[in-house]
Amino acid sequence: MAHAVAIILAAGKGTRMKSSLPKAIHPICGKPMTRYVIDACIGAGIQDCVVVIGHGADQVREGLGDDVSYVVQEEQLGTGHACRLAVDAMGDRLCDVLVLPGDAPLITSDIIRQIVNERAKTGVDAVILTTILDDAGQYGRVVRSQDGSVLRIVEAKDATPDELAIREMNAAVYAFGLPVLREYLQRISKDNVQGEYYLTDVIGLMARDGLRVAAVVSKDPDVALGINNRVDLARLTQVVRRRINERLMLDGVTIIDPDTTYVDWDVQIGPDSVIYPGTVIEKSCRIGSGCFIGPSSRLVNVEIGDRVTILLSHVTDSTVGEGTRIGPYANIRPGCRIGRNVRIGDFVEAKNAIIGDEVSIAHLAYVGDAEIGDRTNIGAGTITCNYDGRQKHRTVIGQDAFVGSNVTLIAPVEVGNGAYVAAGSTITKNVPPDALGIGRARQENKEGWARRRRERGS
Repeated sequence: MAHAVAIILAAGKGTRMKSSLPKAIHPICGKPMTRYVIDACIGAGIQDCVVVIGHGADQVREGLGDDVSYVVQEEQLGTGHACRLAVDAMGDRLCDVLVLPGDAPLITSDIIRQIVNERAKTGVDAVILTTILDDAGQYGRVVRSQDGSVLRIVEAKDATPDELAIREMNAAVYAFGLPVLREYLQRISKDNVQGEYYLTDVIGLMARDGLRVAAVVSKDPDVALGINNRVDLARLTQVVRRRINERLMLDGVTIIDPDTTYVDWDVQIGPDSVIYPGTVIEKSCRIGSGCFIGPSSRLVNVEIGDRVTILLSHVTDSTVGEGTRIGPYANIRPGCRIGRNVRIGDFVEAKNAIIGDEVSIAHLAYVGDAEIGDRTNIGAGTITCNYDGRQKHRTVIGQDAFVGSNVTLIAPVEVGNGAYVAAGSTITKNVPPDALGIGRARQENKEGWARRRRERGS
């Protein structure tokens, strides 16, 4: 592919998004929308990307990363003005320039290669990307001559009724030679309904001067679609989500119902894992092979070993060892390191806990700021009291220990290896290894008390 530089236009405020977040960094499956355009360019072999930013420039820089160059458009005067700023910053280089919108996240590396290679192969002065839509809506229309060459692009707001009837729309992706683009950017005006410099006017001026403008018509209309509002965002997110799920399924993952399964772009799942409906998997999750996830589970930034089952539960910012079963209705909060073949049952909550191999926390327990050794049992209703009103304290429970039901462990406290804690105890002092810790009042039975109370009628 010919050497090319990409100019990505992402300076707009995105008023129709009605958001304090700049449009360029609205997330789609965990990635900012303009980052999809950048990654498509890089995937096509274009390493030099210049992003034109404006509204919320600092936020956009932080969201898109530091592997691209930035040009700031202080005053929003249209796509032609934004492109001119980027071209001025590029100096006198001799190269092809690919211009793309920052709000078209469905563009692919294959299409980008096709556009750049078309100009290199045919020697035309410009190539534009178009597609055919039944209703082109507010997209610009592509006007052709009788021989099929491109004459001009008309923005919908400036189009006549006959031009609005055209079904071929402009996808706002262009390839030019840099010197030609620079020349024609100086010649466009803002004499239009919007009072802006349209990049599309460059195409009409070039054709009027006899320069050759070709079009690559995408058979897939999705690649040309942009985002103007939250409805568009949801619609295009659905397409991205479908692509992600299809990739995973082709790699050997079973997704029972792709329409109700939400997986971020950077998630990895091993073969023979099964994802059940209503499941959300976000932020760089790594899931092993042979796992069963869901239904209705949410995983955020977790690393999960092979053969793990997570049923109707939330797991966030944690690691889970192979063979472990979690749920239903468990809540694994940030900072947990869960070992192999662990059983965490219904309505268990864990936070900032190190849980060893083959531990059983079957149900109705809270384990916060704690360490639990291998093969230890935690009974139903047991909690670690980790907060004294000012600071958090840790509970340490050794290996092969048994903690009975409804135990309250007042941290900081330790239970030694092999120790037992009697059910119903409140433990405030360390329990030595192999000892039995009992922290409850002695039971007293008052004979006849209930009968006498009834006789008194009270």
